Amino acid sequence: MGIFSRKNSTATVPAGAVNPDLAALSGTYTVDPSHTTIGFVARHAMVTNVKGAFQDFEGTLNLDGSDPSKSEASIDVKMDSIDTGSADRDNHLKSADFFTIDEHPTMTFRSTGVQALGGEEFRITGDLTILGTTKPITIDLEFNGAAKDPFGNERVGFEGKAELLRSEWGLTWNAALETGGVLISDKIKLVFDISAIKQA
Repeated sequence: MGIFSRKNSTATVPAGAVNPDLAALSGTYTVDPSHTTIGFVARHAMVTNVKGAFQDFEGTLNLDGSDPSKSEASIDVKMDSIDTGSADRDNHLKSADFFTIDEHPTMTFRSTGVQALGGEEFRITGDLTILGTTKPITIDLEFNGAAKDPFGNERVGFEGKAELLRSEWGLTWNAALETGGVLISDKIKLVFDISAIKQA
């Protein structure tokens, strides 16, 4: 399989149309954790951003390149794999103040719809479950391309982003600042950089 990406195509794909190259990519793919990032960004103390990621997860993409609306995605994330670069902060996030990992060890996402926005742009809606609470979320994704790696694996890549209010999933712990405001923002930005391998 060659590389199918915006950078290697001279054709212009109209808004709302599907790139014909995508039809060749139909199939079931397994997310490759060693080349995938599932991360987040939170505002801290009203002045800076704290970034983190999850290190242990698994996922499956069922892609229909001819009709992306029929595609599906599922991700399962182990919450005790959270990593923000600070052991103390990670332990606090694992505690009952936040993710309560003893009772809710896994965060899950199950897609409910896929919309082709034109070219390599897609919008995925789905159900995100945290702390046993399931709420809808919308993720904007960009198709980064496809290639066969040196080991013979057929890969696809996507990167995307989403925003959520953590309070909607019961994540309400916070602390007031003497200067006004709160320690941690309610709005959380999610960032994704996904590499997935086609199953034989």
